[in-house]
Amino acid sequence: MTAALLNSSLTSLPLIARGKVRENYAVGEDRILMVASDRISAYDVIMGEPIPGKGALLTQMALFWFKQLDGIVPNHLTGDDPLSVVSDADKAQVKDRSMLVKRLKPLPIEAVVRGYLAGSGWAEYKQNGEVCGVKLPADLQNASKLPAPIFTPATKAEMGDHDENINFDRCVDIIGKELAERVRDISIQLYQRAADFALSKGIIIADTKFEFGLDADGTLTLMDEVLTPDSSRYWPAESYAVGSNPPSYDKQFLRDWLEQAQVDGKPWGKVAPAPALPLEVIENTAAKYGEALQRLTR
Repeated sequence: MTAALLNSSLTSLPLIARGKVRENYAVGEDRILMVASDRISAYDVIMGEPIPGKGALLTQMALFWFKQLDGIVPNHLTGDDPLSVVSDADKAQVKDRSMLVKRLKPLPIEAVVRGYLAGSGWAEYKQNGEVCGVKLPADLQNASKLPAPIFTPATKAEMGDHDENINFDRCVDIIGKELAERVRDISIQLYQRAADFALSKGIIIADTKFEFGLDADGTLTLMDEVLTPDSSRYWPAESYAVGSNPPSYDKQFLRDWLEQAQVDGKPWGKVAPAPALPLEVIENTAAKYGEALQRLTR
C-alpha cells in the first residue's frame, strides 16, 4: 500500500479549495481535478490522523456508482485521465485517488434521501414524528424502514460548522420550486436504484446525500462524491434488526469511539481539535470501508 496522504500539495496546478476530504485544483477554466486525501472527519471535525488507502477507495467507489447510476442524470465526469493534467512529480499524489471533472456551479443545498430512520432523522422523529417536515407513521422505531424513501434536504455548512436539516419549503426558497422538485425527484430515483443494487449484494443503504451543480447551459448535473461510506449509511443486511443501530460499513466505528473518547479527562466536545486516534480505530475504520467496496463489486 502506498503511504497515506493527509494533504495533497500539487505544484503543477493551482489549488481552488481544500475541503474535509478533497482538494480541488483548477485545470483551465472548465475542469477541476478532485484529489481525495486519506483524511477522515466526524461531527464535522477533521481527524489529525489519516486512514491509509481511504482516498483511493472512495474514488473507486464513486466511479463505480457513477457507472451504475448512468442514464438518470448527467454527472460531472469528463472521462479524461487525471494523470494527463499533472507533472510527473505530482503523479504519485494523484494516482488512483482523483477524478477529472467538469467545473459546475454547485447548488447551495445537499440532497439527502432516507430510506430508513437513523441518525439525526431518528432524533427528530422522536421529538415531533417527522423528519424535515415530512410526517411519518407513528409506530416507527430506530432503524425502521420507511414506507417510501423521503427527500430531506440540508444546507451546506462552512468548514467546521454543521449542516442544517431543512424542510422542502425552505429548499424551494433557496433554489426555486422547479429546480427543487427536479432535485428531489432525481435524488429519490438515484437512491432507489442504488439501494436495490446494494441490497442484492447484502448491503442496506439507510440514507445518503447527493450534490448537484449546473453547467454553463444550466443542465442539472450530479457532482462531487456519490454513495461512498463518507456520504452514506451502509448496513450489512444480515445483521439488520429494527430497534437498534446495525453495525455499519461507514465511519460509525470511528463515531462510536469518539463518543467515549476523553480529552484532558473530560468527554470530547465534538469540536476541534479531535483526540488522537489509536491504531485500532484507524485499522478498523479502513477495514470497514474496504469491506463495503468488496461486497458491492464482487
